[in-house]
Amino acid sequence: MRITVLLRLRLIVPALVIWAFTVASVLADESGGVPQREDIDDKYKWRVEDIYETPADWEEDFGLLKSSLGSFEQYQGHLGDSPEVLLDCLRLSDSLDIIAGNLYVYAYLKLDEDNRRSEFQELGGRISALSAELEQAVAFIEPEILTLDPAVLESNLEQNQKLALYRFYLEDQMRRREHILSAKEEAILALAGPLAASPLRIFTMIDDADHKLGTIVDSTGNTIELTRGRYYRILEGSDRELRRQANDTVQQSWLQYINTLSATLGASLQQDLFFTKARGYNSCLESSLDQYNIPLSVFHSLIATVNENLEPLHKLTSLRKRILGYDTLFTFDLSAPFLPEFEREYTYEETRAIVLDGLKPLGQSYLDDFEMGLNSGWVDAFENEGKGSGAYSWGTYTSHPYVLMNFNGTLDNLFTLAHEMGHAMNSFYSNRSEPYIYNDQSLFTAEVASTCNEAILMKYLLANAESKEEKMVLLNHYIKQIDGTFFTQVMFSEFELAVHSRIEAGEAVSVDYFRQTYRDIFQKYYGPDLYIGENNDLGCLKLYHYYRQYYVYQYSTSYAAAQALSQQIMSGDQEALERYMRFLATGSSKYPVDILKVAGVDMTGPETVRRTIELFGELVDEMERLLLDES
Repeated sequence: MRITVLLRLRLIVPALVIWAFTVASVLADESGGVPQREDIDDKYKWRVEDIYETPADWEEDFGLLKSSLGSFEQYQGHLGDSPEVLLDCLRLSDSLDIIAGNLYVYAYLKLDEDNRRSEFQELGGRISALSAELEQAVAFIEPEILTLDPAVLESNLEQNQKLALYRFYLEDQMRRREHILSAKEEAILALAGPLAASPLRIFTMIDDADHKLGTIVDSTGNTIELTRGRYYRILEGSDRELRRQANDTVQQSWLQYINTLSATLGASLQQDLFFTKARGYNSCLESSLDQYNIPLSVFHSLIATVNENLEPLHKLTSLRKRILGYDTLFTFDLSAPFLPEFEREYTYEETRAIVLDGLKPLGQSYLDDFEMGLNSGWVDAFENEGKGSGAYSWGTYTSHPYVLMNFNGTLDNLFTLAHEMGHAMNSFYSNRSEPYIYNDQSLFTAEVASTCNEAILMKYLLANAESKEEKMVLLNHYIKQIDGTFFTQVMFSEFELAVHSRIEAGEAVSVDYFRQTYRDIFQKYYGPDLYIGENNDLGCLKLYHYYRQYYVYQYSTSYAAAQALSQQIMSGDQEALERYMRFLATGSSKYPVDILKVAGVDMTGPETVRRTIELFGELVDEMERLLLDES
């Protein structure tokens, strides 16, 4: 069962080679005071009281949930007694999980309003602990379902039409039955859970606690203590010597950890293999994709299609080198500015209006619901002291969606609003259309709705650009997005496949193996015009993604699917729009690949991926024409 969905659909900006990180809020050392929350007009704040009007209401539900946990005892060992018993147990699980979700989301939304408030720190801690108790209370359900005779289960489904609501869920459990072990063996695997989590914990402690990026001195003699935010701002700046110094310092700072990180990544790969073998899968990839019944062809087709079509990415590298006028293009030059200056600031009201105009191809019904959300306490727009950083969409089954932003008037904010509201609209429609058991989205489809909004908005902005400089800024944004969200994630996935395959073949891994494998793939993707410096192959050891087996490729597949769907919608095809709206209202009542097929894209073959690469090539060609005045 799905117990208390804790995932926030947070906007991720995949940083080329080094990290993937959430968009940072205004740096603490920037000029200008950050307002207190009470200084911001209520119309720019979300309405968390729509979940619980007062903390006392929260406490009432908390008490109800806590007192109900013992109710599952009557069902344990009896799920096969009758269809009614099974139905009652599943319904109880859903109803308590809905309450737990409301409690959890309320507590952490209130905490993100101002993380300094101890009362909401306490609420968050309490519901986190109680959610763990709920998970323990229902832990018997799925293993016990798998002990049922499939014929008996089918008979139960036919006898009780209300139980038929859970057919897809139950059949999916049975589909994976051969990979579920005996109760005693499952208990042993559960005991191994804390050990299996150790590699990620060790990596996180190094990455977040022990590792310091170092300090550099700028051209005026000022000493700069590097943080991730400052580092990336330097890489995006025009001072090449400062970029070089920052890059060399950061890479050097990692060298002291490379043997530990190599051993930690190797241990993570071994634990992936352990669980793969224990459950009878042929490979770690097969084990990972089986969760959502995703064919192996989806992953392999993605890698193969990109490898066959790397020319546009190589051309971008070459174009950047030519425009910057460098004899050698280093990795620290990949984010350097090479466009004419163009700056525009947007008010929040302008941003809302532009996004609504840009999304008109999605139809009046979508726009009406979108605007209703903007005016109904869905969005928390502006930064305040203590507020959570970045941007995300969240919510519960019985609440409207919530969107956190830290709006500061940039072009990125324009796309962030479209992106996060895309997630919100997806949740809004699926919550209305699906029963609780199927209302959420898998990661394989979750990024489609948000990225489709961005693609449609981008096409609108490009069509309405008022100058050559504005168009180049937009093109560059689009190109960087495809590079970071599509190509880079495929590159990471190819590295992941290589290292898992080596472990599966019984061969050893080492620092040198990881670095050389990563360097070879990196060079292949970005082409001969990029020079990879001595220590610029350490991206193989410092990426959180590698500790979540085969999940990062889904950013690429979602992105490609969204581009294809946006093109269908922008063509004015009414049937395509209707299919897309049905997609938005579908949670997880079908397998992700089948959901996307209904929407109008087939991820099992190369065509959807190839179209995204062709789009990228067209954007690079257009950028070249504008930069060289060949229009």
